[in-house]
Amino acid sequence: MIENIMKELNSETSSLCLMNESLKKHTTYGIGGPADLMIFPKSKQDLIKVIEIINENKIQLTILGSGSNVLVSDKGIRGAVISLKNSLKQIKVSNNILYAECGTMLGKIVRHAVKNNLIGLENLNGVPGTLGGALIMNAGAWGGEISENLIHVELINSKNEIKKIPKKDLNFSYRKSSFQKDDILLSAKFDLKKADENIIHENFIKAQSGRKNTQPLNQRSAGSLFKNPENNSAGKLLDEAGLKGFSIGDAVISDKHANFFINNGKASSNDMIRLIKKAHGEVLERFKINLSLEVKLIGFNEDEIEGLC
Repeated sequence: MIENIMKELNSETSSLCLMNESLKKHTTYGIGGPADLMIFPKSKQDLIKVIEIINENKIQLTILGSGSNVLVSDKGIRGAVISLKNSLKQIKVSNNILYAECGTMLGKIVRHAVKNNLIGLENLNGVPGTLGGALIMNAGAWGGEISENLIHVELINSKNEIKKIPKKDLNFSYRKSSFQKDDILLSAKFDLKKADENIIHENFIKAQSGRKNTQPLNQRSAGSLFKNPENNSAGKLLDEAGLKGFSIGDAVISDKHANFFINNGKASSNDMIRLIKKAHGEVLERFKINLSLEVKLIGFNEDEIEGLC
């Protein structure tokens, strides 16, 4: 069946299609088994057609942006995986309105806003991943969240309909949004404000320096692993539990920031899951706080990740 779908995609779209593609190459952790079929659309129109074909054939679909904020099982992902790393890259600015497609890296969007003297996104400087992923998890840093200046989001819903959803119809909270599981985000518009370039640049550098000084940016991680509990810090709790530097195989808790879990060589997904469970259990036992994952787990059986989701 996969071969037939691949033939159909090759004949009707310009997408690059690969069978049994290792996801180690496409995640920031460098962890993950093969995808049955991995698809790289070339444009928004290409993506829409790809989704139509996938839905017609009724196979499981997984969307990957830049591959950050995910841990993929070494067993891989069944069905089709669409990577947006080669598509949905357009950014436009008109006065104080910024439009960006959701495959664009968030850092590129921030730099584009700063270049145009637009304030409101610079605190997100250094947050990994694409705009789509940032919107779904309502990414934030240094007191700012991606949803704050949002006007609307364009998406494809589970009925394969293209919709523009205004911010008032979306519910955002800490690291959470009301997008549905099957929604595929295409683009977003933001209402920003013109400001003095020195103020914007100062905010931009402050965010950049803060990340550089406190996070292991030159090592393979998926970003912050656990969400911060209310009025507390996941990194602080993990540190106080004595977990900095703790390792299982090549999966290591960073000694620079305890909420960053590192692949320090050839860590397996099992190594990382065991390390996550160890950290989660220690914090629960010592502080009676049940940490929630910020990183998304993909391709695991329920029994493998019991108690984490």
